[in-house]
Amino acid sequence: MLARQRETSSMYKRLSSRDNTYTLDAESRDFVNTMDTAENSALLQNNANIDTSNPSWRLSLPHVLVATISPFLFGYHLGIVNEPLESISHDLGFSGNTLAEGLVVSTCLGGAFIGSLFSGWIADGIGRRRAFQLCALPMIIGAAMSATTKTLAGMLLGRLFVGTGMGLGPPVISLYVTEVSPAFVRGTYGSFIQIATCLGLIAALFVGIPVKDIVGWWRVCFWVSTIPAAVLALAMMFCAESPHWLLKQGKTAEAEAEFERLLGVSHVKTAMGELSKVDRGDETDTVKISELFYGRHFRVVFIGSTLFALQQLSGINAVFYFSSTVFKSAGVPSTLANVFIGIANLTGSVVAMFLMDRLGRKVLLLWSFFGMAISTVIQAAASSSYASSSYSQYLSVGGMLMFVLTFALGAGPVPSLLLPEIFPSRIRAKAMAICLSVHWVINFLVGLLFLRLLEQLGPQLLYSMFGTFCVMAVVFVKRNVVETKGRSLQEIEIALLPQE
Repeated sequence: MLARQRETSSMYKRLSSRDNTYTLDAESRDFVNTMDTAENSALLQNNANIDTSNPSWRLSLPHVLVATISPFLFGYHLGIVNEPLESISHDLGFSGNTLAEGLVVSTCLGGAFIGSLFSGWIADGIGRRRAFQLCALPMIIGAAMSATTKTLAGMLLGRLFVGTGMGLGPPVISLYVTEVSPAFVRGTYGSFIQIATCLGLIAALFVGIPVKDIVGWWRVCFWVSTIPAAVLALAMMFCAESPHWLLKQGKTAEAEAEFERLLGVSHVKTAMGELSKVDRGDETDTVKISELFYGRHFRVVFIGSTLFALQQLSGINAVFYFSSTVFKSAGVPSTLANVFIGIANLTGSVVAMFLMDRLGRKVLLLWSFFGMAISTVIQAAASSSYASSSYSQYLSVGGMLMFVLTFALGAGPVPSLLLPEIFPSRIRAKAMAICLSVHWVINFLVGLLFLRLLEQLGPQLLYSMFGTFCVMAVVFVKRNVVETKGRSLQEIEIALLPQE
């Protein structure tokens, strides 16, 4: 601004004196002064519009809360068949058929893999907001099919539809929360995903309680899930679209308008300026699958895929599957056992919410995997022949609760938040799709092989294997994961991605 003032002053001097004989007439002088005042006012106004303080978190919070209906539905559908499965098998005529019962539980995993695989292309093609609505649609259709079916085939088809929505949701919610949240609360908002999933699991538990006393209640359990799904589809019509996606589509004015809704008018220019730092003109190019597996993008995709693989190989889902057996051996009813597991999971998630933007993502990951490793040592010791039966039961229950609690502190919520942060904007959606597809494949294999491995290897060796993977995760995180706390997405991209 000072340079501009000097330039204007110099121009004025040149015009106002030529051999000390030429002077501006009153009209020209008024014109120059008017232009000078207008331009200086515009510069002052532009500087006044740039605010370096943190934006209000209250503006973006409602949009994030609506989006978290998706992980709530994810958790609900994961848990909704557990308690009613016996009634479902009896009413549909496959009682005692363990293969059919297993298919009812796991068919949604196949659908989730399909939904996850195409989620990146859907989110990039139609936008984050419409992707949420598309995620809700198969959940409504699938739940209605499951609630009204009279055959096993109808139930499996309904679960497949629901699974498609379940697979589409997690990548989109991770993208959306990362892209619409202010940097200083992005970790806190990211923790909402895990909390919503826990609440969905707990809701499924409580909705399923009357299933043994009321005939056909399992159908109500499926109908209930259509309500939040419909709310998600409708409420998303009023939520902000991701400014990052809009800018990739070349819709600069719309991106500025959404930033104003999410951050406030005084932060729009700063946010748009940060996006322009990494805008190299290639944002609208088509991303090829091959780009995610070699070259400059390979490192971040490898980190993301490995994190999700280690998350599942730590044995978290196997521990959930085995929890009822462990608690029953200690004389605790299965319903109460599920409540204890749910409380531990929710408690860890809430604590992570408060620590995510204070301690950082990497610290939580390190201590989470380390705590899980210690928990597996406790559970392996409990299954040892040297432990007395009473101490063994206490160690098993305590070790399992500690495992779930420490998982929820970091290994559960952090990867889905961290990966969209470290992925460049250009590949973010498709890279998330690839990484979460790895997650579903490992999840399916662990669920498929767990009981066989437990039978062949025994709990002591199996828990030791899980503990080994947890230790491997600690080493991997220490060497490869960068801290993203409080940094803008553009700063992270510039730091991680080699520039061409």
